[in-house]
Amino acid sequence: MSELAAEPEPGLQPAAAAAEPAVRKRPKPGERRIQILQALAAMLEQPGAERITTSALAARLGVSEAALYRHFASKAQMFEGLIEFIEQSVFTLVNQIAERESDPAARTRKLVVMVLQFGEKNPGMTRVMVGDALVFENDRLQQRMNQFFDKLESSLRQYLRDAAAAAGAATPTVDAQARASVIAAFIVGRLQRFARSGFKRLPSEHLDASLAIVLG
Repeated sequence: MSELAAEPEPGLQPAAAAAEPAVRKRPKPGERRIQILQALAAMLEQPGAERITTSALAARLGVSEAALYRHFASKAQMFEGLIEFIEQSVFTLVNQIAERESDPAARTRKLVVMVLQFGEKNPGMTRVMVGDALVFENDRLQQRMNQFFDKLESSLRQYLRDAAAAAGAATPTVDAQARASVIAAFIVGRLQRFARSGFKRLPSEHLDASLAIVLG
């Protein structure tokens, strides 16, 4: 598939970075924060994982809970760090698609594929995106993810409105609103299925055939 692939930010990539080194070295400034987020993301990648506690997170890193709170004021702030990674990664690629692709229909397809690829490559982040990991956490975290998907749907509406107008549709704005809602629901549905299947049902499963139906 020649679509844009969403590559994770190097700082959050290898979960193995949370492992204990043979000789403990003092982390560089900011490095411990990244290690904490790596460990949290890795724990979220475990299928069927229960609610993650700061105690379990500290144990995985081999530090005290107090050490975690020297870098994050709360567990909610740790999840906000993951959400910031999701937002920055995805919307950087949304902007690249807008800059590189002039055809509105192609933009729409590439946006959908990119978000699904991002989720597939980052299973732990997918659980955050669909809210599974946020059920028992601060309500503002779920609100922020809702805003993330609202922003994605807004981009879809713009692309679809441009495509409808170019095709001479009588009501391009109305048509775009309806189609953007359906496509956004398709994205969320694929990500939810991926998370709730224990990461067995991939978002990219039969994707070309599915997009032919959803995008028309």
